[in-house]
Amino acid sequence: MSAPFETINAFRDLLKEGAGPDEAAKLGAEARNGQLTKPPGALGRLEDLAIWYASWRGDARPEIKAPQVIVFAGNHGVTAQGVSAFPAEVTVQMVANFEHGGAAINQLSRAFGASMDVHALELDRPTADFTQDSAMSEADCVAALGLGWEAVDPEADLLVVGEMGIGNTTSAAAIGAALFGGAAEDWVGRGTGVDDAGLAIKARVVAEGLAAHDVTDPLEALRCLGGRELAAMAGAIAAARSYRIPVILDGFICTAAASVLEKAHAGALDHTVAGHLSAEGAHARMLSGIGKEPLLSLGLRLGEGSGAALAIGVLKGAIACHSGMATFAEAGVADGE
Repeated sequence: MSAPFETINAFRDLLKEGAGPDEAAKLGAEARNGQLTKPPGALGRLEDLAIWYASWRGDARPEIKAPQVIVFAGNHGVTAQGVSAFPAEVTVQMVANFEHGGAAINQLSRAFGASMDVHALELDRPTADFTQDSAMSEADCVAALGLGWEAVDPEADLLVVGEMGIGNTTSAAAIGAALFGGAAEDWVGRGTGVDDAGLAIKARVVAEGLAAHDVTDPLEALRCLGGRELAAMAGAIAAARSYRIPVILDGFICTAAASVLEKAHAGALDHTVAGHLSAEGAHARMLSGIGKEPLLSLGLRLGEGSGAALAIGVLKGAIACHSGMATFAEAGVADGE
C-alpha cells in the first residue's frame, strides 16, 4: 500500500488520525485473564502485555502467527566528522550480510518465526553532514517516511523495525537532545566502540548540529538531524498503528525514531512496547521520556532490531499463556471464591 502522504505536514496530520485499541477486545481479555488457572497477577507483566496485545489486535484471545522484522539501512554524511570507529562502507557490507542470512537479526528472526525484510535507502547518496546543512530535504525525508510505511505488511500481526547505518548513533543522540533537552554530552555514547577522543568528537558534532538548526518541531528534528533509516523506521511504526499492528521497539536508534512520533503527537506510540534496554547510555533516559519500561536488559548494543526480535519470545510467551491456559471452569479447579 502506497503511503497516504506527500508532505511532512500531511504525515503529521496522519499521526493525529491514527487508529486506537479495541475497547471491547480489551475488556474481553481482562475478563479472560481474571478466569485463568493462576493467582491474580501471578504472571506479572505478561498479563499486561497480553491484554495490550489483544486490545490492538481486536481479539480477546489472540495468537501471534505472522511477526515481521524490517531492517532499514542508510548512510550519514556526518561520518566525515570522524564520529564512528567504522567507515561508511560497512553499511553496504552489512546489508549484503543481512541479505545472505549471516547477521544476528537473521538468526533471531528465524528463531522466533518472523519474516525478515531488508531495505537499503540510497546508500550511494548519504545524508548531508548536519553540522553544515539539513541532513535531508523535505522530499528526501518524506520519501524515507513513505518507504517505511510501504514496507509494512498489512497482514503482519507484530512488527519489529531495526537499522544499520554507520554514524546513526550520532544522529540518534542529536535527536534525543533536540526532543528531550540537555547537553550533547548527556546523549552521546560509544556507539560502534569509539574511544574517549571519539566520544568528544561526537559531543562536539551533536552540539554543532543543534546550534545549526531550529529543531523545536519534532519532525524537523528528524529531517535536519536524522537519517533515511530513522525516517523509514518512523514511517513503519506509524503505518503499523494504522493497521493496528503492535510494535516492539528496539534500542537507542529505533527509540529515537519512535520518539519523534510521540513528541509530534502524544499517544502515537500506544501500540508499542520497548523490547530492551541497550548498553548505549542515554537509552534509559530516552525510554523514560516516552514512558516505556523495557522488557529485557541484556547489555545489547548491536542494533539491527536484535533486542526487539529477542523480545518477540517474551510477547509470544505472554500470548501463549493468555490464550492457551484453561480457565478455572474449564479445568474444574476451584478459584478460591
